[in-house]
Amino acid sequence: MGSIECGGVLFDLDGVLVDSTPAVTRVWRGWAIEHGYDPARIVKLAHGRRAIETVELVAPHLDSTAELAELERRELDDTDGLVVFEGAARLLASLPPDRWAVVTSGTRRLATKRLQVAGLPVPEKMVSAEEVKLGKPDPSPFLRGAELLGLRPSDCVVVEDAPSGIEAAHRAQMTAIAVPTTYPRPELSHADALLECLDQLQADSVPVAGGQTRIVLRW
Repeated sequence: MGSIECGGVLFDLDGVLVDSTPAVTRVWRGWAIEHGYDPARIVKLAHGRRAIETVELVAPHLDSTAELAELERRELDDTDGLVVFEGAARLLASLPPDRWAVVTSGTRRLATKRLQVAGLPVPEKMVSAEEVKLGKPDPSPFLRGAELLGLRPSDCVVVEDAPSGIEAAHRAQMTAIAVPTTYPRPELSHADALLECLDQLQADSVPVAGGQTRIVLRW
């Protein structure tokens, strides 16, 4: 059991709130095969990373903007097997709407589509791939998330499923809670807390002096 008090929570999307792994795997496997790359390697590289950065990393000779548009089109069209993780809807409903945000390596259109398909609320605050110059493990996506919530970075807690996201959170001076939905537990050992599943996480809003509210997360 553990707990932490914070001002707000920043959630990764894929692998944390929604399970989109089947669709992501299908799209990136198809892309890798078409371009003559090892599908298993590309799929692992792509998870938790902005698509445009994956393309630039493995295929710098390609037009990354054009490839991004095609990859986004394929992912928007492929929602087979997309499900919400147990506990996600309850957890989001327990948080004040202005105290949480989604920080995703996907585009805003893709994130919105997946949230809607999963039946989850589209948050008031979101940081998506096209809104930052560098993706995770760079801290800038989470720093932008803290800015949107009007909080100090150190007053935010991040919920992640990828090593790159945990690193990004720590570089932003944030606490990182991890769930082993995509990567094995040993690869997430640098998280501040490692849960069995998202359903373990509980959130309570606690009023404090001055009419403010604090968030207490328990697991």
